[in-house]
Amino acid sequence: MPAVSKGDGMRGLAVFISDIRNCKSKEAEIKRINKELANIRSKFKGDKALDGYSKKKYVCKLLFIFLLGHDIDFGHMEAVNLLSSNKYTEKQIGYLFISVLVNSNSELIRLINNAIKNDLASRNPTFMCLALHCIANVGSREMGEAFAADIPRILVAGDSMDSVKQSAALCLLRLYKASPDLVPMGEWTARVVHLLNDQHMGVVTAAVSLITCLCKKNPDDFKTCISLAVSRLSRIVSSASTDLQDYTYYFVPAPWLSVKLLRLLQCYPPPEDAAVKGRLVECLETVLNKAQEPPKSKKVQHSNAKNAILFETISLIIHYDSEPNLLVRACNQLGQFLQHRETNLRYLALESMCTLASSEFSHEAVKTHIDTVINALKTERDVSVRQRAADLLYAMCDRSNAKQIVSEMLRYLETADYAIREEIVLKVAILAEKYAVDYSWYVDTILNLIRIAGDYVSEEVWYRVLQIVTNRDDVQGYAAKTVFEALQAPACHENMVKVGGYILGEFGNLIAGDPRSSPPVQFSLLHSKFHLCSVATRALLLSTYIKFINLFPETKATIQGVLRAGSQLRNADVELQQRAVEYLTLSSVASTDVLATVLEEMPPFPERESSILAKLKRKKGPGAGSALDDGRRDPSSNDINGGVEPTPSTVSTPSPSADLLGLRAAPPPAAPPASSGAGNLLVDVFSDGPAAQPSLGPTPEEAFLSELEPPAPESPMALLADPAPAADPGPEDIGPPIPEADELLNKFVCKNNGVLFENQLLQIGVKSEFRQNLGRMYLFYGNKTSVQFQNFSPTVVHPGDLQTQLAVQTKRVAAQVDGGAQVQQVLNIECLRDFLTPPLLSVRFRYGGAPQSLTLKLPVTINKFFQPTEMAAQDFFQRWKQLSLPQQEAQKIFKANHPMDAEVTKAKLLGFGSALLDNVDPNPENFVGAGIIQTKALQVGCLLRLEPNAQAQMYRLTLRTSKEPVSRHLCELLAQQF
Repeated sequence: MPAVSKGDGMRGLAVFISDIRNCKSKEAEIKRINKELANIRSKFKGDKALDGYSKKKYVCKLLFIFLLGHDIDFGHMEAVNLLSSNKYTEKQIGYLFISVLVNSNSELIRLINNAIKNDLASRNPTFMCLALHCIANVGSREMGEAFAADIPRILVAGDSMDSVKQSAALCLLRLYKASPDLVPMGEWTARVVHLLNDQHMGVVTAAVSLITCLCKKNPDDFKTCISLAVSRLSRIVSSASTDLQDYTYYFVPAPWLSVKLLRLLQCYPPPEDAAVKGRLVECLETVLNKAQEPPKSKKVQHSNAKNAILFETISLIIHYDSEPNLLVRACNQLGQFLQHRETNLRYLALESMCTLASSEFSHEAVKTHIDTVINALKTERDVSVRQRAADLLYAMCDRSNAKQIVSEMLRYLETADYAIREEIVLKVAILAEKYAVDYSWYVDTILNLIRIAGDYVSEEVWYRVLQIVTNRDDVQGYAAKTVFEALQAPACHENMVKVGGYILGEFGNLIAGDPRSSPPVQFSLLHSKFHLCSVATRALLLSTYIKFINLFPETKATIQGVLRAGSQLRNADVELQQRAVEYLTLSSVASTDVLATVLEEMPPFPERESSILAKLKRKKGPGAGSALDDGRRDPSSNDINGGVEPTPSTVSTPSPSADLLGLRAAPPPAAPPASSGAGNLLVDVFSDGPAAQPSLGPTPEEAFLSELEPPAPESPMALLADPAPAADPGPEDIGPPIPEADELLNKFVCKNNGVLFENQLLQIGVKSEFRQNLGRMYLFYGNKTSVQFQNFSPTVVHPGDLQTQLAVQTKRVAAQVDGGAQVQQVLNIECLRDFLTPPLLSVRFRYGGAPQSLTLKLPVTINKFFQPTEMAAQDFFQRWKQLSLPQQEAQKIFKANHPMDAEVTKAKLLGFGSALLDNVDPNPENFVGAGIIQTKALQVGCLLRLEPNAQAQMYRLTLRTSKEPVSRHLCELLAQQF
């Protein structure tokens, strides 16, 4: 940059700033500022033209006044005029003023754009850099549209100077982050990768930041950067601190560039080229070796730079998860940091070791530090470090050390910070279940958990212990005995009463032979807690009492006396009153056989994911999925220890509510065989030939509906307690939908079959059919690579209140998807009432050891439940007039986005779901349709009219329905199709 001459000192500005600083009060400052503003305004409006120096001085004063917090409403045009100056200092002040004070909606943007365009074309590197900085600082969409195509050309031009290339790369990065759709991918993408070989390290650093951002969305376009990044990293790592003297920071060569290169490599799987991979492994080993060398400086800046490279190197080693030697070395290096005096290093070491613990290569190495981690849990003063220590203990736990870790976490729980107690409780519950060999130990652990931290034991935890006890015959007697003893404590937490009430109501007969736990003693013990409990717990105990009447007839008179008491029959709470009345009547009227049938033992619970694990995932946030799922499975673990509810040896009775949409009614069609070409996985699924089309049941509508008919209502066997619901993750468990999710959803508004999503790894296809308020959808997941997907888990999530509006039941798919193979998932859908937002489809899996995840919008929109309705012209207009309230109509006038073809329009309207009515509209060019939105709760009639204007290339769409939100939503959906 040119030096500022002595004549550019702007003495008037210095005097003004001095006056402001010398003001004794706020009022004096405002008075001086108002005086200066009046002077500047008179100078700008005066007849005498100002020279460049004066303009610059006054614009600088305005900028200073603005930075003091005062509004500036003039001077913008003078700042724009400074942009046309040939003096650097004047142009610099003009760009500075614009960057700070001009917003993206200003009317001056076009003038500014013209000035920027002139500077970019000037080939003066100083002016070009000023223009690029302004574009990046303002970053408006209009500027992006104006210059997004020019900046890549400047970036890769052979005659651009290094400072211009550096500014262009950072400017393009800013525009891409603000508006990704504005930056066009083209031939420049291949050339920008070669900037990694540039001689100027500043250019390389800026280029790496740009490529790292771009390759996350378009990895294939930048795949060649891997070898170049490895080559550049190798040169930096192997260089001495004197080789890169201008970019050496406290004896560490180019630390920022090294970190950026390591992060770039984490965007891709391990290099396939053996030579490149060998060179990269050599680099990583060199970094680990340098970490063992004595420091070259005692200053904290040296250790910070050195450790930044080391931790990013370890992150890359963990990301690849393919080099056992490096993983073990990384673990040993992190182990040295566990006792470091610097708190931040201990925190980072614990956090990185949590991820290492999930690798089969380094898990054993992590376990060697168990004593250090336990000591950190007990002695660390920082709560965040203690929390990471608890996370690491959870991650390193397996069958060999489960009892030690669980006992240490229980001991820590007694003094743990309140902020993390619930999380510790969840982890103890999961580990006790997952690694339980002796289920009596599991029962003891959970009851101890309730005793120590009863307030933090959520419903999911005690639901889970009830499910496991119910499903395992061998532990029921022990559980009944243990919980009976726990209830005898003087101070007993309410959650313990709940567990005791359920278990004794179901299995109290197994300990009734002992006089110390005879039926009257059991009832007396439970009833002594009754008056201390909440309404929900009292309701559960009343259900236990009626179970006692079935199990122990000798207690009938005592229990009927309790139910008959005025405090129950006239209870202010309607739930308790109803239970008391109904249970009293049931025990008095029903015969022994009927009573035994109604109150028989609860059936085993169906298999499903542990609801405790799902809650822990929600608590830890979206990014914690891979750490909690723990892909490393203990070879000796069985299903229950993997987090799935057990299936007893006997045939289990299915839960009455387990199949709401009749998925068992007919087996799904077999998944079609994988195509030989990985890029052509779904061609056979969507072809029109009969062989490729999966059967969706009988052709007649009645057969389709009967196949999806909901089962009978729940039986009285579930009176005792509601089991934990199936653990579907909530919207907080998943990341936001991908940027193009809305665009992909719009493609399916008027069609039911097609490819929903495709990238270089995965292809997702959809085939669906809808009848009235029910539907069935087949999702086809195709692995386009030659590498097996691990932990493959597609999940449907209901955002907001959608759960009450749309019921979606899914069938699980295999957790592994072989390379080139395809798996199928069946979804049964029921529209309960009108909805506006579609459900989300979250797909998670591991590819090459790296976790992958994406979230899409499932193509289920309200128009899918459209039933076309034929009607005569007279009926149509009569109904049209009835729907004449303003809130019942939605209208939109919009420009055509596609060629206006009558046949295509007709096909889209039919695909949308309405019936097309002929000879209704007086204008034969218009389209008129009618239909009914079918939901379980109600039916919503809908009339539509589409008026095309071919000459103006415009449409006017009018919809009238009996519900205002439906009108608006249908109008928006349909307008996007034309």
